[in-house]
Amino acid sequence: MGALYIVSTPIGNLQDITLRAIAVLGEVDFILCEDTRTSSVLLKSLKENFPDFKNKARLVSYYEENEQQRIPEVLDLLKKDFSFALISDAGTPAISDPGFRLIRECVNSDIKVESIPGPSSVLAALTSSGLPTDKFMFVGFLPKKPGHRNEALKKMKQTLEILPQTVILFESPFRIKQTMEELQEVFGDIEVVLARELTKMHEEIRRGKITELQKHFEKTNPKGEFVVLFNLK
Repeated sequence: MGALYIVSTPIGNLQDITLRAIAVLGEVDFILCEDTRTSSVLLKSLKENFPDFKNKARLVSYYEENEQQRIPEVLDLLKKDFSFALISDAGTPAISDPGFRLIRECVNSDIKVESIPGPSSVLAALTSSGLPTDKFMFVGFLPKKPGHRNEALKKMKQTLEILPQTVILFESPFRIKQTMEELQEVFGDIEVVLARELTKMHEEIRRGKITELQKHFEKTNPKGEFVVLFNLK
């Protein structure tokens, strides 16, 4: 029987890839990826920088819209002794990206699942934030509907009153201003850390009260995906 490898890839800087990840990507039969074009850039970089890298794998698109269709196809090939690597466009697969359903089905089918750890925007943002790192809550993206977002934040506040910890969430540049307003409504004018473009040339980690960050966005349009962090201590 084959194996499924969960392979972390760079979140920006292409040099941030482990030797194990390179070895696995060079050995598997198939690579499941969100966007074959993005993954092709990574593989091209590996070929250029690592002469011994020989990529035989076929790239197979695997994203939210085709996940249910792909799972039985992948399971069938895994049971026929083919090997797969699951990667995302950037970072650690299955973290706010498709993947956990396939992993769960592999576990239920006694198919080997092995994680090849590496870059993660969650941990990169947390460790550079200056906020407590002993306990943290990662909530991914907030719900899209305003009512559901507000309810989620209120429940989050209740949880933090019982177990204080650093909160980490993702936000798009199109909703970051709205999220700042909603955070202020629920938590007050708290200190927040915003991280964007991590490991890239224009990496930015901005810290300040919500009102200070709002003034910044009045002058500067948000760009790039944001990691938002705060702690009520």
